[in-house]
Amino acid sequence: MGMPIPSFAVAAHPLIQHKLTLLRARETSTGEFRRLMRELGFLLGYEATRDLPLTDAEIETPLERARLPLLAGKKLCLVAILRAGAGLADGMLELVPSARVGHIGLARDHDTLAAVEYYLKLPGDLPERDVILVDPMLATGNSAVAAIARLKECRARSLKFICLVAAPEGVAQVHRSFPDVPILAAALDRGLNEHGYIMPSSATPATACTGRSSYRASSRRRCRAAARRSSSSAANLSRCSGVNVASRDRVAFTASC
Repeated sequence: MGMPIPSFAVAAHPLIQHKLTLLRARETSTGEFRRLMRELGFLLGYEATRDLPLTDAEIETPLERARLPLLAGKKLCLVAILRAGAGLADGMLELVPSARVGHIGLARDHDTLAAVEYYLKLPGDLPERDVILVDPMLATGNSAVAAIARLKECRARSLKFICLVAAPEGVAQVHRSFPDVPILAAALDRGLNEHGYIMPSSATPATACTGRSSYRASSRRRCRAAARRSSSSAANLSRCSGVNVASRDRVAFTASC
């Protein structure tokens, strides 16, 4: 699924830029933030799928039979990096409701900025599907690189990474590790501050979407718990088991691709 744009591109559509500015505003409410996130997911999904392959199929119209274009092969798989990626993926699902869905839970350790995996659930037929990986922020690039590495390990047929806001440092990190993975963003911001946050950026999407303000502390707890689980259970996990998407509410350290 080659992208007919450079390996990094900004979606400059006026509606995308307008809605992103509204989403960035400090006074934007939690409910409005969620709505804007879904709408931006829909619009970015439109941009990201403009090169999907087509095939002709014979159908019956009200007046006659005709050969008309339909999407070729198996449909997309949308993979959200939890927590915040789920909001973007929901918007994309309105555009392609037949897409399969996967989730990768990655917690950012705010001391080291490393990404720690705590959840994985992917469709079993990933090698036959084109994957769009979504996360609102591409900051250091550590979470994106970890998620892309996992999807490549599971032999995804092709990959694109979609985000709302990217930092130059994150784009460079992804391209150093995976130069073949195209990135589409709604904006390329100035850069990272001393804490690894994108400037000027917006509210932290996971916090804004859930209305919680304790993301830093909960993220640390998830990192510690994930590290304990991974060290004790990694040897016994069976990857590539073909288990399909489970409930979003059940967070467990699970590997299935």
